[in-house]
Amino acid sequence: MNKNNDGMRYPSIDSLLDKIDSKYKLVYAASKIAGILESEKLKVDHSKCAKSVGVALEEIIDGKVTIEFES
Repeated sequence: MNKNNDGMRYPSIDSLLDKIDSKYKLVYAASKIAGILESEKLKVDHSKCAKSVGVALEEIIDGKVTIEFES
């Protein structure tokens, strides 16, 4: 499978905002998940993205991570 190395075209921001209602929360969540993926050297075989932030966004859109924000 070819990985997307060109940037953030997938997943779309509109689809992601259906999962998390704020761009700021989305950026925070993606950075935290990407940090975990990198620090623990986790690989996601089914991802279309090559970079950890893209993989994190894919995991969010696929509903594979649970994120809770404090009020």
